[in-house]
Amino acid sequence: MTKRIFKSIFAVSLIVLATCTGVTLGILYHYFGNQLQKELKTEAAYLAIAVERDGIDALEALPAQAERVTYIDEDGTVLFDNVADSESMENHAQREEIEEAQKTGSGTAVRNSDTLSRKTLYYAMKLKDGTVLRVSSVQYNLPALLRGMIQPLLIMLVAVTALAAWIASRVSRHIVDPVNALDLEHPEENQIYDEIAPLLTKINRQQKSLKHEIAEAKRQQEEFSIITENMEEGFLVIDAHTEVLSYNSSALRLLGAEAQTGRRSVLTLNRSEGFQNLIERVLEGKHMVTNLEFQGRSCQVAANPVWKEKKVTGAVIVILDVTERMKGEQMRREFTANVSHELKTPLTSISGFAEIINDGFVKPEDTKKFAGRIFKEAQRLITLVNDVIKISQLDEGKFFCEKEDVDLYEAAREILKRLEERAAEKNIHLYLYGPHVKVNTVKVILEEVLYNLCDNGLKYNKQSGSLTVNISEVEGNAQIVVEDTGIGISEEDKMRIFERFYRVDKSHSKAIGGTGLGLSIVKHGSMFLGADVKVESTLGEGSRFILTIPE
Repeated sequence: MTKRIFKSIFAVSLIVLATCTGVTLGILYHYFGNQLQKELKTEAAYLAIAVERDGIDALEALPAQAERVTYIDEDGTVLFDNVADSESMENHAQREEIEEAQKTGSGTAVRNSDTLSRKTLYYAMKLKDGTVLRVSSVQYNLPALLRGMIQPLLIMLVAVTALAAWIASRVSRHIVDPVNALDLEHPEENQIYDEIAPLLTKINRQQKSLKHEIAEAKRQQEEFSIITENMEEGFLVIDAHTEVLSYNSSALRLLGAEAQTGRRSVLTLNRSEGFQNLIERVLEGKHMVTNLEFQGRSCQVAANPVWKEKKVTGAVIVILDVTERMKGEQMRREFTANVSHELKTPLTSISGFAEIINDGFVKPEDTKKFAGRIFKEAQRLITLVNDVIKISQLDEGKFFCEKEDVDLYEAAREILKRLEERAAEKNIHLYLYGPHVKVNTVKVILEEVLYNLCDNGLKYNKQSGSLTVNISEVEGNAQIVVEDTGIGISEEDKMRIFERFYRVDKSHSKAIGGTGLGLSIVKHGSMFLGADVKVESTLGEGSRFILTIPE
């Protein structure tokens, strides 16, 4: 600040000095010009007296250092010139000062002399006999004046500059010293310039506000620490360089790490390949949810990138201990596999006998009705077994079908055609829209997923409702939207509808029919295909299932 004030004062001083110098030189130039004109007029008057008395002989005796004198006849012929050869000079009748002298008795002019080749001031006087006597002198211009005064000007400039610098230095220190001595801890207690009083008042208000905000931030941080420390879930916040910004004890416990002072990389908390890969992916800007093993326990890790101005600045990581849930899932898978294996053979036999009865090998009047029921129930049981087997196969990745190009429009049309009869029973209208989009995928699984979505839309639809399938391309991916006008799904049910055997409307599960595995097959089939399935629903109005398939 001192330097800026010094520079400002010094610059103003130099500007004032330069302005004064310029004005002074201008005044001097004007003064010398007027003075020269007076001297020429006086000299011309003296010479006129001599010429009128002695004639042109008086001019012959002029000294060598005299000003230039020219004697001109009435017709403009040059009779005498003490600098140039009068005989070689042109007629001067048209010269400005000569014409003016012939008319008024005297005349002046300033111009570049053709003879002397420089700027010259001329004064002409008409004599009694009509001749004209002209006296001229070189007019000094401003640069010439400066050249004559260069030494005193430089001395003055150096002296004034040094004085300005000294004064500017003293004044700037005198101004800044009280400002540097301000007590900003107690701004209102300072007695200084009136101009700074509003600033000190503002600083005082800001300090109070800042103290309040710091206290509030500290309180919120303490509350946050209390909440996170009492969470069973592990919680981590990291920056873009993998350094841990915040964590709770549950995170350290699940990762098998110990508390340490100072910042450290999150990669030092657990060095497993899966965990390090998750950190790398989330810092690349990808939302990650995956299952990892930490110290023999199954954990679900959810990692979300933190964005600022389209740049990843860190990530939030939540670790859930899902060991018990995973064990339950494992037990359910084992149970499903065992039950399906044990029941498939006898149920197939029941179905075979029911077909024999249904074909009339036994008396129709006694057995056909019962045989039809046996066959129908057997088919339901076989469907259940087949669904369980499909889920088990999808869980274990045991489908070895090759991929092929599938026309989604044609696949959806065939499935809706298969469901026409069942739709007619509830007077449900079937609609199909969209272009013929082709994807390279496993056709069998895709058809199974699409069939179960449409079948689910029929089961939970209202009487005289509608089922609509829309096919489109969104951001380079194929998308199938299955929309119904059914009973809808509540918010709490949305999280569980893809679980096995879970039903939204348990009170009507028998009347609706099915195995309770349809949406579970959809979920597992989508995962197998690398597709994504989402649900949007409003209770009492219907549901939309959105299946996105990479092309």
